[in-house]
Amino acid sequence: MRQTRIYIATVLTFIILISVKSTSMAAVSVQHLQCEMLNNPQGIGAITPRLSWQIKSDQRNIIQTAYQIIVSSSPQKLALNLGDLWDSHKVISDRSIMINYAGKLLASRTACYWKVKVWTSKEESGWSQPALWSVGLLNAADWKAKWIGYEYGFPWDSVSKFSRLSARYYRKQFQTTQQVKKAVVYIVGLGHYELYINGKPVGDQVLAEAPTDYTQSVLYNTFDVTTDIQQGENVIGTVLGNGRFFTMRPKYKPNKIKEFGFPRMLLQLELTYQDGSKKVITSDDSWKFTADGPIRTNNEYDGEEYDAIKELVGWNVTGYDDSKWLKPELVESPGGKVEAQMNEPIKIVDTIHPISIKQLKRGIWIMDMGQNMAGWVQMKVQGKRGDKVTLRFAETLKEDSDLYIANLRDAKVTDVYTLKGGGEEAWHPVFVYHGFRYVQITGYPGAPTVNDFIGQVVSDGMANTGHFETSNPLINQIYHNAYWGILSDYKGMPVDCPQRNERMPWLGDRAIGSLGESFVFNNENLYAKWLNDIEQAQKPDGSIPDVAPAYWNYYSDNMTWPGTYILIADMLYNQFDDKGPIEKHYPSMKKWLGYMRQKYDKDNLMTKDKYGDWCVPPESPELIHSRDSSRNTNGILIATAYYYHMLLLMQHFAQILNRPADAQQFAAQAMQTKNAFKQKFLDKKTFQYDNNTVTANLLPLYFGMVPAEDRKAVFNNIVDKITIDAKSHISTGVIGTQWLMRGLTDFGRPDIAYHIAANDDYPSWGYMVKRGATTIWELWNGDTAAPAMNSRNHIMLLGDLIAWFYQDLGGIKADEPGFKTIIMKPSIAINRLDNVNASYNTPYGLVKSDWKKQAGHFDWAITIPANSKAIVYLPAGSVNDVKCDGKSLSALSGAKQLPDVNGKVKVEIGSGDYHFEINNYGK
Repeated sequence: MRQTRIYIATVLTFIILISVKSTSMAAVSVQHLQCEMLNNPQGIGAITPRLSWQIKSDQRNIIQTAYQIIVSSSPQKLALNLGDLWDSHKVISDRSIMINYAGKLLASRTACYWKVKVWTSKEESGWSQPALWSVGLLNAADWKAKWIGYEYGFPWDSVSKFSRLSARYYRKQFQTTQQVKKAVVYIVGLGHYELYINGKPVGDQVLAEAPTDYTQSVLYNTFDVTTDIQQGENVIGTVLGNGRFFTMRPKYKPNKIKEFGFPRMLLQLELTYQDGSKKVITSDDSWKFTADGPIRTNNEYDGEEYDAIKELVGWNVTGYDDSKWLKPELVESPGGKVEAQMNEPIKIVDTIHPISIKQLKRGIWIMDMGQNMAGWVQMKVQGKRGDKVTLRFAETLKEDSDLYIANLRDAKVTDVYTLKGGGEEAWHPVFVYHGFRYVQITGYPGAPTVNDFIGQVVSDGMANTGHFETSNPLINQIYHNAYWGILSDYKGMPVDCPQRNERMPWLGDRAIGSLGESFVFNNENLYAKWLNDIEQAQKPDGSIPDVAPAYWNYYSDNMTWPGTYILIADMLYNQFDDKGPIEKHYPSMKKWLGYMRQKYDKDNLMTKDKYGDWCVPPESPELIHSRDSSRNTNGILIATAYYYHMLLLMQHFAQILNRPADAQQFAAQAMQTKNAFKQKFLDKKTFQYDNNTVTANLLPLYFGMVPAEDRKAVFNNIVDKITIDAKSHISTGVIGTQWLMRGLTDFGRPDIAYHIAANDDYPSWGYMVKRGATTIWELWNGDTAAPAMNSRNHIMLLGDLIAWFYQDLGGIKADEPGFKTIIMKPSIAINRLDNVNASYNTPYGLVKSDWKKQAGHFDWAITIPANSKAIVYLPAGSVNDVKCDGKSLSALSGAKQLPDVNGKVKVEIGSGDYHFEINNYGK
């Protein structure tokens, strides 16, 4: 029997996914449930979520023709098809993602049970299995809890340049008089928290909640704890760590580093009894707390120290004597609006086993994890009471095999565990993380072995959406390194690095990198949240910082770093068909461009640039930045080109939002900028822009600023600079590399792009691999440059490489937002590449592209998800040279032949699995 499966999702800035399976005209059944909002659908911070579903079928050419959504206030009503909250009835539409809820106005705490059925070009589905979302606390009046904390350090603490602040332990005992029907807890724990009910940890999140500028917003997490509440006596226990709230370097550089204060908490537990009565337990000064527990200090830069002798046995269960504990203070709110966290929580997403432990000298051992990573190690140890094991972390080793820590600056990156004795003990830190491959172990009783340690990888718990591999092992290793770099630098916001005393959310690092990342991880929610961080960091005059949240006071008013604000909104629209960020942030983006327009000079050029083409390969191995003017690109050129590109994007946004007057204004400003740029920088004799760097020529070419009749000549200059001057190696920095690989390919030279990608000598990504890297470096010469800036886990130099892997080597590219229509057009004219196997889980479902070429034969397996279609470019001279599933292409049902393009057969196909074969294929 034919099968159709529907995957349904509730989407706002989080996703609930249900996989369901149905047979033709039959009832559907749940196959898989995944909720990426703290493992439950509670606490959604909006009243108009957007609903999405995926359709899967073993038939081809499946297009949705209509849908019906029912939303009910109870599962019983939903089962009876009573949509007391919303019944869309049958809606004629092929749209299956981002459907706005349009039912009754939802109040705080409303539970919404929903299901969907669809009509397709082939058949009608049955109803999906139910899904659930719940509205969180939408109004300030919903919060009955009070902020509690303690505004002082303790004698064992140190509030100084290198702060040492112990964790704070809180408990509240309460009684339930009857059986609980439902229990929900809402918590803000700043900077990080652990939550327990009757001794049981709640949730599997770590380093919760996501960081923000706490003066602008604070995020709460929501948990259904119904099964954790027992009739009679109960205890809520929390532990507060410092995180980004108690600043890593307080009183260090007050004009640079933003401070927030001592840790504090807001908590509300709402109980509903079987008879419908309610009880609320809130944070207030009736709680008890102590800081004299086992976590003696925790600091993201410096590490965590844990004294097991000080463990508070039974502190988070009933019957514990807390008579000597203190009463917390009622403290001020940090000032920010309390909102639901809508991006995925940080979790332990993987584990790594060390590959070796070697003795460096008496009592000192060096452990190699085999992979540069971000997280911590869990240790097993047995020894005497009071023994101390010290773990220090680094990315590389010195020649004497000891840790190389010069590149960590003043981050101490050290964990200390004091044993309580009496048997085997297991421990890992909870309020810090480290970026490392190597661990120096000191004071371990006896000889440690690899079996005594496990690396726990800590990152945002988002789904892995892509797969990419080729016939070239070096390319595969570069992709591996990129994957681990991206994974390392997700921490509730995208940070630049996980290891030194920085770990900051630099905007410029992710401008186009976010696009490549979106093929690897489902990063929609993270980047939607980050746009909120950027907007909250905007000053009243429109200025946007280079780091957001603005933990560092860097408002340099340049075009390239803040321009990420607009570029990521564009990425979210194209990759996920998410118009919400454009709608929400359009006024702030427009305000920023208006502010930057004041930086125009009399010649209509943008004068503000701070970083240039950051980190071009320098002329000497010890240099961080090139001093050779012929390698560096004019900052005014970069700023003006970017300003033009931002104007065009804003023109597009205005058209999406139906603001024709704005669109016209942006277009006029763009034309003015384009003409001024050409007048200033283009040499009409040589067709070189300014000093003829690759970046100087590439930006105007890629952005469409070059006159049509000059494009070939300008591109030839780029080719010559790469192939002759740079000997087919990369010569761009952070800015140029964001457009390089796709630019070369779009203008007909994917072979040069591939040569750059496949190099293994300096400067290249392959050089990093050859030198033992397992992640991406901050500098092309990260093994030789001065240590102040040679992080070995930095992804800003990836540029558009990962996007190029998927879009051009794999041949998977969105033609319509969200991949409603997909361009399948791999670049196969590369002599040293015989196979690429790529897949990507689009909002509509999984796209696959697996091509092979051998001895004049081209073989290509394609999968297109239901409710999508694809424009496929086949490297054949004519339709007669192509077979699909062993038959002529003309026999393919539902296919539509389009006019050939550049010697390629162009065909439109619907959803399904296809196997194309071409003999004597073209390039």
